[in-house]
Amino acid sequence: MDLSTLRDEARDLLDETVALRRNLHRWPELGNDLPVTKEHVLEALDGLPLHITEHATTSGIAAVLDGGRPGPTVLLRGDMDALPLHEDTDLEFKSATDGQMHACGHDTHTAMLVGAAKLLSARRADIPGRVLFMFQPGEEGYAGAKYMLEEGLLNLGHRADGTESPVTGAYALHISSSLPAGFIAAKGGPMMASSDSMVIRVKGRGGHASQPHLALDPIPVACEMVQALQLMVTRSVDVFDPSVVTIARITAGTTSNVIPEVAEIEGTIRAVSERTRTKVVDGLRRVVEGIASAHGCEVTIEYHNGYPVTVNDVTGAEFSMNVAKELIGEQQVLRMPNPVMGAEDFSYVLNRVKGSMMFLGATPHDRDPFSAAPNHSNRVYFDEGTMVQGMAVYSAMAIRHLSGLPG
Repeated sequence: MDLSTLRDEARDLLDETVALRRNLHRWPELGNDLPVTKEHVLEALDGLPLHITEHATTSGIAAVLDGGRPGPTVLLRGDMDALPLHEDTDLEFKSATDGQMHACGHDTHTAMLVGAAKLLSARRADIPGRVLFMFQPGEEGYAGAKYMLEEGLLNLGHRADGTESPVTGAYALHISSSLPAGFIAAKGGPMMASSDSMVIRVKGRGGHASQPHLALDPIPVACEMVQALQLMVTRSVDVFDPSVVTIARITAGTTSNVIPEVAEIEGTIRAVSERTRTKVVDGLRRVVEGIASAHGCEVTIEYHNGYPVTVNDVTGAEFSMNVAKELIGEQQVLRMPNPVMGAEDFSYVLNRVKGSMMFLGATPHDRDPFSAAPNHSNRVYFDEGTMVQGMAVYSAMAIRHLSGLPG
């Protein structure tokens, strides 16, 4: 199928795509319950030849385009939720909801996926198979993708003509302020890290600050744990299969002359393989329990398993990058040398279906990506023109996948 006009078709949709993105940006919502966002998306999809399923456990939307010929199904994902930040920009369409902001670009993902639904709907008769548009809530720590999968996202059944049409590929784009506008970056294998969290409570014995020998001070014990965890990572984890352990909060005490009974440590653990993820968790328990025992303190560890490693299928990543090169040129498609240590719940989808995620650059060309406000900053700014490439690449990946499976 000819893709030569796809970017021009996407450019024709830019004004309405920008309008939708700005509407979503003005009214951000958090978590898995996004009633306003969901209403905007459903309105934008109205009139397209889509079979729409509204998920019950979340605000997720599954919209299926049934092509004109038999074939498999390809999934395209766009996440819809925002972050708990107060926006500090001078944009005319800045957030109207105090303490909430689309600081990770999910408003652009949603708008681009709607645009792709329009582009592909216009080519419906020539599409062999189906396209499943996954409008997902709760990516920012709420595991929206996991809930949608558990609710049967992939269980589409047969096509209307009775032919089988399993989901054979899954693709996503994530906008980035670390790349110039219009550039795309990806790699095969681990793309993003797992993300787990822990709370460590060190219990000693409180007392007067002038008599530490009569108390059992948990604060220096907690501090020793923080240092030892960094040493554990640097001395026991393979630098080519890395991990990050960051302690982001230490809480203890109420005043200057009281030794508290409890000190609390909270942090995150990142890894790019399940092997290292397991190794670091085991090491954390060993180090923390050993130090507590050495000082006569009690310790409890509350560990939360978060998102798994996001692993791009190697063939799927090469396919996606080749499609992008075909559309926007080889010079604008970059091969990432290493994964990034952020996390993504698209990992749950890629654990079930082969595919890939790519980063789409959106830093304006008059700004330096190395100094521009990053994703998750309350000052982040995305070049809306890059959504043309996003809509076109989303659509092209679906067309090329259904026309001839990668690999």
